[in-house]
Amino acid sequence: MKEPLITGCDSHKEAMSYQTGNGQAIRNEGKRIAIFVCWLLGNGSLFPWNSMLTIEDYYAYLFPNYHPSRVLTLVYQPFAVGTIAILAYREATLNTRKRNLIGFALFFFSSLAIVILDVATSGKGGIGVFIGICIISGVFGIADGHVQGGLVGDLYLMCPEFVQSFLAGLAASGALTSALRFITKAAFENSKGGLRNGALLFFAISAFFELLCVLLYAFVFPKLPIVKYYRSKAAAEGSKTVAADLAAGGVQTQEDRGAEEDPKSLELLTKKQLFLENIDYCVGIYVIYVLTLSIFPGFLSEDTGSHGLGSWYVLVLIAMYNVWDLIGRYIPVVERLKLKSRKALLGAIISRFLFIPAFYFTAKYGGQGWMIFLTSFLGLSNGYLTVCVLTAVPKGYKGPEQNALGNLLVVCLLAGIFSGVTLDWLWLIGKGW
Repeated sequence: MKEPLITGCDSHKEAMSYQTGNGQAIRNEGKRIAIFVCWLLGNGSLFPWNSMLTIEDYYAYLFPNYHPSRVLTLVYQPFAVGTIAILAYREATLNTRKRNLIGFALFFFSSLAIVILDVATSGKGGIGVFIGICIISGVFGIADGHVQGGLVGDLYLMCPEFVQSFLAGLAASGALTSALRFITKAAFENSKGGLRNGALLFFAISAFFELLCVLLYAFVFPKLPIVKYYRSKAAAEGSKTVAADLAAGGVQTQEDRGAEEDPKSLELLTKKQLFLENIDYCVGIYVIYVLTLSIFPGFLSEDTGSHGLGSWYVLVLIAMYNVWDLIGRYIPVVERLKLKSRKALLGAIISRFLFIPAFYFTAKYGGQGWMIFLTSFLGLSNGYLTVCVLTAVPKGYKGPEQNALGNLLVVCLLAGIFSGVTLDWLWLIGKGW
């Protein structure tokens, strides 16, 4: 069946025909597949970076004097924040399809570059190799700035289930990389050669997975009926970012001239107005990640002392964080368990600052059981509150406003991460370098 043409001053009528004529029949067609694809895309958005974090024991072995778990994170974040800030400022006129495909392509080539660098240097350390790893970490940040803001803004045009699935996929990437790390650590001898083999396997899998994400986003996602329905609706509301994706799905669009006849029909809130209307959500998502990243992964990797689990201890802590972060992102799926009050959300977010003294005194006086419990609760609260905030926001706005708001929230999220990893260095005060 030929797809509808959304044209000129009739764009609203044509889009409404697509939504009411074909739309009611196809509005939920392909929804489960779309949710699964969103989960995979979320997974791919952080899989390379989580791989780098999870094999930190290998980098700690190669670069014992450079604090790799902290430095690599600190290098990654400015590029991520800078990229998303620039793209969010220009989001209304950007080609979202090109933006997301560039991001996944950067993840793919950077993952390959890590493998090539390690093979070319025969797994040797040194300042030159470390600088090379830092450069790749920066490219990961640029890719993240493209993909996270682009996809969240795109999914905000659609339904909350897609956003929740994407966010769950972000957390699942951490859980999967932790599971793979346990397997590789058990399978390979715990030596430099064994750690290296595990690291190479990680990034070979990462490169394959990123290629899969490129193919899914380019050829599968835009052709799903439910995705075409929501993007057509957004185009009717004045969104310019979906044109290339609609074309990839077989829906033709032309420049909308409806606003010339009825300017009020496409009046949109500015980014400043959107930010002020949702300042509690923006501040909340920022604070969530300031707190989380001031503890994870740097503090957990370097400042928890020696315990009975030996070299497995840090891996267990990171795995427990990732698993409970994933679980926390599925709790709001049960509507009764979802925190909806804006004041209650902000109060819960601020209360998490109690984790700072809790981790400090547990690391100094507590046993590994208490540390594992605290780390699990840190992950659970992070995942739960993230989904509660990001799925509550986009209601009641037009398509272009939803896309802009999604980008603004990702700017706040990545700014929170950057602030957190910077504050993470404060744990070194009194400990020495």
